[in-house]
Amino acid sequence: IGGARLTPDDAYRFAEGQEVTIHGDKPSIGRPLDWAAVTDHAEYLGEMYSTQVKGAPGYDHPQLVELRGLTKMEDQERWFITYVQKPNRGTTPKHAPFYAGVETTKSGWQVEVAAAAAHYKPGRFTTLVAFEWSGAPGGANLHRNVFFRDLRTPAAPTSYVESNREDNLWRWMAEAEKDGSTLFAIPHNSNASKGLMFGGLDGAGQPYSPEYVRLRNHMEPLIEIMQIKGNSEVQRKFWAADEFAGFENADSMAKYSGRVALKQNFVRWGVIKGLDYEARLGSNPFQYGFVGGTDNHNGAMADVAEDNFIGSHGPADGTVSVRRTGEVGGWIMGKDLNPGAITGVWAPKNTRGAIFDAMRSRETFATSGPRIKVRLFAGADLPAHPADANALVSDGYARGVPMGATLTGLNKAPTFTVYAQKDGPGANLDRIQIIKGWVDAQGEPQERIIDVVWSGERKPGANGKLPPVGDTVDLKTATYANSIGATVLMGSWTDDKFDPGQAALYYARVLEIPTPRWSTYDAVRNGLPLLKDEPASIQERAWTSPIWYKAK
Repeated sequence: IGGARLTPDDAYRFAEGQEVTIHGDKPSIGRPLDWAAVTDHAEYLGEMYSTQVKGAPGYDHPQLVELRGLTKMEDQERWFITYVQKPNRGTTPKHAPFYAGVETTKSGWQVEVAAAAAHYKPGRFTTLVAFEWSGAPGGANLHRNVFFRDLRTPAAPTSYVESNREDNLWRWMAEAEKDGSTLFAIPHNSNASKGLMFGGLDGAGQPYSPEYVRLRNHMEPLIEIMQIKGNSEVQRKFWAADEFAGFENADSMAKYSGRVALKQNFVRWGVIKGLDYEARLGSNPFQYGFVGGTDNHNGAMADVAEDNFIGSHGPADGTVSVRRTGEVGGWIMGKDLNPGAITGVWAPKNTRGAIFDAMRSRETFATSGPRIKVRLFAGADLPAHPADANALVSDGYARGVPMGATLTGLNKAPTFTVYAQKDGPGANLDRIQIIKGWVDAQGEPQERIIDVVWSGERKPGANGKLPPVGDTVDLKTATYANSIGATVLMGSWTDDKFDPGQAALYYARVLEIPTPRWSTYDAVRNGLPLLKDEPASIQERAWTSPIWYKAK
């Protein structure tokens, strides 16, 4: 649809820094990635194979002949909504009417696995085999990306058609485990989940059971916190006290498919609410580490630079004009998109096993695009003033735990040590915060935001708030200066309100100094006015996975 023609092989070449052709342009990621995964929709693998491979079963189906003859984007979108989107959005999803059977899905899956195998270069570039399960009951986004540790995969992935509840997906995954696969799932785009991602009801509409939360905890160690369709950490409407909650909120998603903005759609609420379920049901269904993704439907994974955003859904947002005034059909206004996020993993080496295992252990962080590096450790005996970055890391492992891990039964307050390093060619850093979460006696999420370390000589005011870092953005030229901020931040915080009998979680958030948003770059380059209802500058950021505390 819309001319996207990159194959999984092309997507990996793009991730390795090679040029590819997208709608006549030849974009490049610039700096190669260390690792990557193509996560195509399982629902459409067979259909895509029939569409694009001459001689494949179904290739000559009248509806596919019609599709290949369409030239106007609006006609292609109408075709897509009729034959593909609508059959997959109900409570009883179906394959498209031109689906030629499971053998085409197997053929499409072989293409995916072969591409990952061909591009794997241990120690230099790692590929993980993966697919997307695109659950969408009533248009609510419950999508999951399923990752494999190695090439021991089933003959075909399962889709929302075959496994039309998330717990059915997990049962399919359990069967794959019995057959020798090692895998996990990552939910994404919870901001569009209509309250279902963390809503307390299972796929059959029944309250969570002990078995449901146990299975979810085992199958889903991570959650995506941001992608092109918005930031899923928090939303300014529900977190007014969080001065940085207005970042890429993607408000217009609420205008489509009956979606509404709900606090229960957001990751911060969900991971804190998980503490309540663990106390009542014995396992935490939302014990999620954090990752970021692009969900880029051009095939240009991690094409996340604000100053070079060419859109993410073909012609639907492929020009300056449609990004400013158009929409990605059925989803979002173009102006509310962003280039997407990326994932960082702390692993001992760049191999499939090491990266997968670190993700399983939740030793991950996400950034809104820049390649910020951030570390978080916690322990009752960590030095309150780390001597340097190397000591922070060695002490963190020897005398505490890293991000993604759990502290248990402490007799004194834990100390948290944090370190962040700016993206080399990018913007300086403003501050590092720690967000603490717990639930009250009624099981309702509570939180506290602490500024731990910051750039410059600023001091918190009488209200406890740290003054802004400043703003060097020139909106006439879409430029900024690294004359403020810091290249590295390192510090510690000891929880001065620690209750050894209360479960809690803690994660770090790193903020850059303000820089121009992609829409400002578009406007300046093309002599257009700035968008009135979008911020002209943003503060890019990174999030660590939480560290959990369990009472004895």
